[in-house]
Amino acid sequence: MIGTQQEGVAVHLIKGQISREWVIDFTRLHEQWNYDSVLVGYYASAAEGFAIALYAANHTELIKFLIAHRPGSVAPALAARQVATFDQLTQGRMSLHIIAGTSDQDQASEGDFLPKNDRYRRAGEYLEVMRKLWTSDSPIDHRGEFYRVEGGFSDIKPYQQPYPSLFFGGSSEGALEMGAKHCDVFAIFGEPLKETRERVQDFRRRAAAFGRNIGFNMSLRPIMADSEGAAWDKANALLADVERKTGAAPQPTNHSAERLLGYAARGDVHDERLWMGIARATGAPGNTSCLVGTPEQIAAAVLEYYRLGIHSFLLRGFENPHDTMAIGRDLIPLIKQGALAIDRQAEAAE
Repeated sequence: MIGTQQEGVAVHLIKGQISREWVIDFTRLHEQWNYDSVLVGYYASAAEGFAIALYAANHTELIKFLIAHRPGSVAPALAARQVATFDQLTQGRMSLHIIAGTSDQDQASEGDFLPKNDRYRRAGEYLEVMRKLWTSDSPIDHRGEFYRVEGGFSDIKPYQQPYPSLFFGGSSEGALEMGAKHCDVFAIFGEPLKETRERVQDFRRRAAAFGRNIGFNMSLRPIMADSEGAAWDKANALLADVERKTGAAPQPTNHSAERLLGYAARGDVHDERLWMGIARATGAPGNTSCLVGTPEQIAAAVLEYYRLGIHSFLLRGFENPHDTMAIGRDLIPLIKQGALAIDRQAEAAE
């Protein structure tokens, strides 16, 4: 995940003022250490993500951008052209992460007062309009619950055909129905292996009901050191720092946060490596699921998720740029090597 300014030890990096040098340097750092993509997040008060991503793309060569986007913030016809234009200018270096909003309060600050369940229905219709515009060779008409379009057409089509991958996240029934019907990748936070297996199986069934196959992405925060003991010392020091800065944890604002806090209530540690201490201390306002250990131990834990069918991972640390380099240097090669070995074993067994 790239932010707009350097913040040192931080749980989230997207808010604040813009440092052009930081945007360039931090994105280049990810590219240097062989990350495939970087996430450009979305908050109502933050810098606009497409502009940040395009600026970063113009100063890099290969790295891709997963751009978070809120349906309803602009009309779907404009959003379709924004995505297609970015995709063409960067020759396919993007995916789109569909989010319905972190909270009603954050949505209201942008002038959007639609309840969350309705926002997911709107998001589905929004994506339906966008797909029509991306794929139609003639003007389209659309009349739905939230949008009406007459003679809509986009001269510009996406570079990626038929269009860039559509990610989504969420745990409510509205989110799951929207994602199963309209999106390509289900992005989840790190959870215990048993519940993750059940979640993957459940969502595959939901997507199959619409005749669709879907991929999975998992967000994790590695906390690494040369020894396991040193890694846990680092995790506990980080937790103390977060608790000192944040005080009492706020109440969860969405179903995904409630899930993470439920695991934290059962215990801070699950499956030996999964640590929910930061989730517990912060109210789990996003990617707060941590894996603690040596690079080899964390890679082994990630590969257990890979065996469950989760084939992409959003990995970011807390102390940047140091953690970005360490993850790219010490962890990503182990994960990629292990995933390749698992794939080869599966092919040999067929």
